[in-house]
Amino acid sequence: MRSTGGNGARGPSTHEGPAKPGLLRAINDRVALELLLERGSLSRGDIARLTGVSKPTASQVLSRLEAADLVLPTSRTEGHPGRVAQLYVLNPRAGFAAAVDVTPRKVQAQVADLTGAVVGDTTLGRPRRGGTGTRWALSALDGALEQAALTRSDLQSVVVGAAGSYDAQADQLTFAPHLSGWQRPGLVRGLEAEIGVPVQVENDVNLAAIAERRAGAAQDFSDFFLFWVDDGIGGALMVDDRVLRGATGGAGELAYLHLPSADRIVSPVRSSVGGLERWVGQDAVTALAAEHGLPGGDPVRLLAGAATDPTAGRADFLSDLALRFAIGLSSVVALVDPAAIIVGGSWLRAGGEPLRALVSRHLDDVAVTTPPVLCSAVEGNPVLAGALFTALDHARDNAFSAT
Repeated sequence: MRSTGGNGARGPSTHEGPAKPGLLRAINDRVALELLLERGSLSRGDIARLTGVSKPTASQVLSRLEAADLVLPTSRTEGHPGRVAQLYVLNPRAGFAAAVDVTPRKVQAQVADLTGAVVGDTTLGRPRRGGTGTRWALSALDGALEQAALTRSDLQSVVVGAAGSYDAQADQLTFAPHLSGWQRPGLVRGLEAEIGVPVQVENDVNLAAIAERRAGAAQDFSDFFLFWVDDGIGGALMVDDRVLRGATGGAGELAYLHLPSADRIVSPVRSSVGGLERWVGQDAVTALAAEHGLPGGDPVRLLAGAATDPTAGRADFLSDLALRFAIGLSSVVALVDPAAIIVGGSWLRAGGEPLRALVSRHLDDVAVTTPPVLCSAVEGNPVLAGALFTALDHARDNAFSAT
């Protein structure tokens, strides 16, 4: 929280006079572009009405944007009294952004134009040879670009999501032993040299949280925690509409929470497995299921079966697992008091509403307060969606500063 002084008063003004004409033009241009992005198509009169500028000024704005190839004239409005008005739309080819989601089993890449429309989408399975290094991700990116009839030089931004913590100072992905070739120092520098455009590497759950905020269950919450259970246990914390990454990119790594009941403490650096993950990871879940007479080694199937068939053994298994999740989440509640908790990832999706309700009920017993617990509501791949939202933000910033 920023300090404003003891009584909250503002400090001395740094305003040195009226805004310069160039700054006003840039502000008007940016507002008009944002409106076109939001509304689709607008006339000169629409721009004037929505921004509060005069019609001559709106005409100047549109002329500048058209000269910069940022907007295009399109069909004219008809069926209304008076002159037929020319409509304008955002030029979708004014910029392109790419998102890549890297997992141990597959990599998916998407390319979108400036309006957000996906124009290329490629998924590659794990290669038999060559491992899961960065060239695997670049192959998927090139496949998506080929679909869109584009090249790497057409991109303005690329965002890569991967399980692990990205340390920006070291330029290295840590806690990602399952992704060979991704933990070398100089990761982003190397990718930028290969692709030729700005690249951001981000934790996969952080990106899923961005997607939840923009298009999912957290649209009404600027402060929330995303609890993610998939190939591993993860979490992401958003505070004041910003993802909290921490000093080395490791904020939200709930898997490494040490449990008071643990019979031994194992260093997460040496083992790459945290205390909570040992308690609710795949081996622990299958062992817990076996205690309730449920065979099988696939947690997704176990959870889906327990959620749809509430017989005694399955119901008890689901409740016991939900209690373990709630105990882990109680530490998050005590530390940051989030306005909501979103549960996502393939395991929690499989458990659905029954698992969500049980986590909320147990959280009420073990946590100091109980925030709303909501199921993820992002369609498709939340990690890829968050990466594309982020990449498009960068691409638009780059394109919209061209006037």
